Amino acid sequence: MPITARAALQPDPGARQLEIRTVDVAEPGPGQVRVRMGASGVCGSDRHVLEGDWTMPSPTVLGHEGAGTVEALGDGVKGFAEGDRVVMTWFQPCLACAACREGRTWVCTAASSEQCLLPDGTTPMSQDGAPIYPYLAVGSMSEYVVVPQQALVKIPEDVPFDVAALIGCSVATGVGAVLNDAEVKAGRGAVVIGAGGVGLCIIMGLALAGASPIIAADVNPESLELAREFGATHTVLSDASLPEKVREITGGGAEYAFEAIGRPQTIAQMPACLKRGGTAVIVGLPPQDAPVQIDALALAEEGKRLLGSNYGSTVPARDFPLLARLYLDGKLPVDRLITNRVGLDGVNDAFELMRQGARGRSVLVY
Repeated sequence: MPITARAALQPDPGARQLEIRTVDVAEPGPGQVRVRMGASGVCGSDRHVLEGDWTMPSPTVLGHEGAGTVEALGDGVKGFAEGDRVVMTWFQPCLACAACREGRTWVCTAASSEQCLLPDGTTPMSQDGAPIYPYLAVGSMSEYVVVPQQALVKIPEDVPFDVAALIGCSVATGVGAVLNDAEVKAGRGAVVIGAGGVGLCIIMGLALAGASPIIAADVNPESLELAREFGATHTVLSDASLPEKVREITGGGAEYAFEAIGRPQTIAQMPACLKRGGTAVIVGLPPQDAPVQIDALALAEEGKRLLGSNYGSTVPARDFPLLARLYLDGKLPVDRLITNRVGLDGVNDAFELMRQGARGRSVLVY
């Protein structure tokens, strides 16, 4: 029999406020697991859906950055037991396509999670018999979720749920963009455009890699103050003159540039922030159909690279435990990212803080 759960629901694509509704959550089917949520991050990707920037099936339970406790197992589930503490991955690979067989699960060609569907093509949530779609087949802004077993990674008992939730998206995305995509070398200079949740995770990754200088750029002085706590050696207000500021600090340009906002205007600034042969990495996701103007001739003539980073090229089963260990060892201060903890009923307030450019990250705790 299904169970009921309170969830933050976007009733239709035009709604800019979430409604707390009671939804039905199905029993886990073969290969599926029901999780009682402990925490859910409030991510910029959720805001893209809420603001209508991206088209998703509707109605939608938002949230894709979550952690909780295994409560029930479907047939055939292996490697998990009731009571396990787990963190979720929103990109749920098929494990069978050529990319998955090569170990490049982040570019799986058969994953259905981006359509907000489980691997069997169904959704586990409903209301009065009508389907409800968990965002990215997670829907972590719900008291209970049902996900495929490949969406879960066990975490140590001493990692708090709010920290684990962020490891599942913003930390993996930001640190992975540094270590996996750009492969940043120690002693090389970098600029990070946007010092929100993901930007701060990029800065943490750069500090871990030994980059220097690390320049944080943002329009919010409070966010820049926080960026210094995470390892930024220099901070600058982001405006049209950003490339000149970066060249002045670095003596000619940074080796690496990361954009963590998803604004076409700031993405277009990255190549001009680089020295010859430098690497620009797009981490923030822009709205659909938002073109970016890039000087391709200058990019080619100066040997610069432009990379797209999908989930920081993360392999969750490999990388989540590593990130958790780095947190426990004091090398990734993920807990300091969290500047606002609220219950499910405070979800709209959390999104409003994000719209206002508040520093750090909001997390829903259950």
